[in-house]
Amino acid sequence: MVGLELEREENSSKRNLLLSFSLIFNLGILLTFKYYNFFIENFQTLSESIGLHVNFFSLQILLPVGISFYTFQTLSYTIDIWKKRISATKNFLQFATFVAFFPQLVAGPIERASNLLPQFSQRKKFDDQLAISGINLILWGLFKKVVIADNCAVYVDTIFANYEEQNSLSLFLGAFYFAFQIYGDFSGYSDIAIGTGRLFGFQLMQNFNYPYFSRNISEFWRRWHISLSTWFRDYIYVPLGGSKSSLLFTIRNIFIVFMVSGFWHGANWTFLMWGGIHAVLFTPIFLRGKNYKIKNVYPGVKDLLKISFTFLVTCLTWVFFRAENITIALSYLKRILNNGDFSVKYLDIERYNIEFVPVIGFFVLLEWFSRFNEHPFFGRIKYLKVIVVILSILLLGKFFDYKEFIYFQF
Repeated sequence: MVGLELEREENSSKRNLLLSFSLIFNLGILLTFKYYNFFIENFQTLSESIGLHVNFFSLQILLPVGISFYTFQTLSYTIDIWKKRISATKNFLQFATFVAFFPQLVAGPIERASNLLPQFSQRKKFDDQLAISGINLILWGLFKKVVIADNCAVYVDTIFANYEEQNSLSLFLGAFYFAFQIYGDFSGYSDIAIGTGRLFGFQLMQNFNYPYFSRNISEFWRRWHISLSTWFRDYIYVPLGGSKSSLLFTIRNIFIVFMVSGFWHGANWTFLMWGGIHAVLFTPIFLRGKNYKIKNVYPGVKDLLKISFTFLVTCLTWVFFRAENITIALSYLKRILNNGDFSVKYLDIERYNIEFVPVIGFFVLLEWFSRFNEHPFFGRIKYLKVIVVILSILLLGKFFDYKEFIYFQF
């Protein structure tokens, strides 16, 4: 309704009022469901610290699945109409389908109306090549989820639950496993969603582009959760002035984007800390203009060192994403650094399944040699890779110890 009114209205003041209503309504729902209790609990803690004892009521309600994703999707639709980038759709069924398109409803990618909406009005014909590419993506996404992510989750849960009893190597292994758990879990879902969309003749935007092969944090954020990072760029960073203002304002804009990005992931100080750390790491690289991609199949030693260092930093920052609170996250990282022994002899091989590391190595190699493509199923030995992946899913897949997709909670 707001979109149609924005389409018809020419008065700038009334258009701004309509946009404000849409923003307040959509963000109000998101804030109520996802952040109300967080603000109330922290306000009550602050009140008690200064001697005020006030009782606030909390909401005992379930968080709607995928609320962060479809809220941002509807916001971008309204903002694009307000900016006259797109026209409002007059077909309510098409609009509702755009908001609730089932493959990407609960965990993205966050689609733009300019890409997805027109596809609902196009007559669909079965495209065998599109369907085959969709099946390949679904297969690869399934491998990431049930073989990589769900196996890693078992060891991550064990290590983080007992982090005070672990030596440094075990703790680092926990962070290492979580890095692959969250990547396999989230990018796996995205691949399955995009592949499912193709089976129905729809093209969804790419959401991951081999982020762990990035040579710095700036490049990482151009490869990780692309639909979200570009959303923040287009609807927060650029409207704030982007990098066209003074250096101080540019840095301010970067920090705002990363702090909002962290808070988008959940109502916890750990996510804000995670966003803030990435802002600190991202800012100097961005200001120096060091944005590049690996173009060579066989990069040099310098590139490999940069990739390794970026991955190491990313692993350590993921601790804040996984930990229940900042105290635990800081304690976890402190114990990695000063808990002494990195010796394998203190590592419980069976409990933490160090033997799963070669499986992750195999996964990394498959991704490395397919990083210029959507998936590994191409070339002369594509059928061999398909067979190996299917066998891995059947033999190593955690079908009876299924872990819910991490991003379902966002």
